[in-house]
Amino acid sequence: MNILSIIIAILLFGFMIFFHELGHFSMAKWAGVKVNEFAIGMGPRILSKTVGDTTYALRLFPIGGFVAMEGEDEDSADSRSFTACPVWKRIIITAAGGIMNLILGLIVVIVLTCGQSLLGTTTVANFTENSVSANYLQVGDKITAVNGESADCDYDIIYSLIRDGDGIVSMDVIRDGKKLHIDDINFDMADYGGTKAIVLDFGVYGEEPTFGGVISYSFRWMYSLIKLVWRSLGDIISGNFALNQLSGPIGVTEAIAEAASSTNIKSLLLILALITVNLGVFNLMPLPALDGGRIFFMVIEWIFGKPVNRKVEAVIHSVGMALLLVLMVIVAYNDIVKLVAR
Repeated sequence: MNILSIIIAILLFGFMIFFHELGHFSMAKWAGVKVNEFAIGMGPRILSKTVGDTTYALRLFPIGGFVAMEGEDEDSADSRSFTACPVWKRIIITAAGGIMNLILGLIVVIVLTCGQSLLGTTTVANFTENSVSANYLQVGDKITAVNGESADCDYDIIYSLIRDGDGIVSMDVIRDGKKLHIDDINFDMADYGGTKAIVLDFGVYGEEPTFGGVISYSFRWMYSLIKLVWRSLGDIISGNFALNQLSGPIGVTEAIAEAASSTNIKSLLLILALITVNLGVFNLMPLPALDGGRIFFMVIEWIFGKPVNRKVEAVIHSVGMALLLVLMVIVAYNDIVKLVAR
């Protein structure tokens, strides 16, 4: 990992943040809301330019960004304030950041798909030498689920097997037109950088790419990434993943930098897709201080016809932000420990 790789990683991370904030900004402008500042980064300004009502700023620390809208966090009599905007438009503005991350992820996935000579299916094509799964599966089996999780593309199979902790897997397949459920498929396990994971000992058929096939496959792959992120968050909440396995901006930058330092552009784009989808899904979760948490209160306002007391909402978001900051400190500490240990 060299300096150039780190610079590329910071730029790509900043681009993901920019894309997220661009979603908020563009929808705020569409809704006629006054935007006081559009900033990339946090901390003191290092560059800024005011155009019309909006100051565009680049701040010192490349760990985030924000769109400061009139009346978003304070009372304002301005007719163009955020709170003066109809609630359905406020929901669109708030959701736009996470949605833009998902759109960016889809664009990257489409680019990756266009670079593939064949599009993977879920139908078993072959087995490696001394394959364990050959004792349970047959060539021509169409895998429809792994450990109860649906398999709509080959990446669903890969991600489900990666998440399995003990190598004992169940699969649903279609064999000769009949649905079969196969329990206790015992895969071999191997150590990958200190983490044990299943050894994938079979391959699947590929299809020649067509325009329609590329679009269909890209959406299924994107859906697979969203499911992976959602299930991983569930694993964290349930305790299947420990806090020391999480990564923050430092770990994310390191992962991107390592991919950038390799000659495999596919690895870099895949990490970019996974991280931006992660940002999108996480931000849209209905948790205090996140975009999804703010949308939750707006939906309550829409249903009952009046907003939740702003002071009460502010306290809830403040508590959520404090907990989020504590989590960020823990994650940053873990990232630093991992870097020092290498």
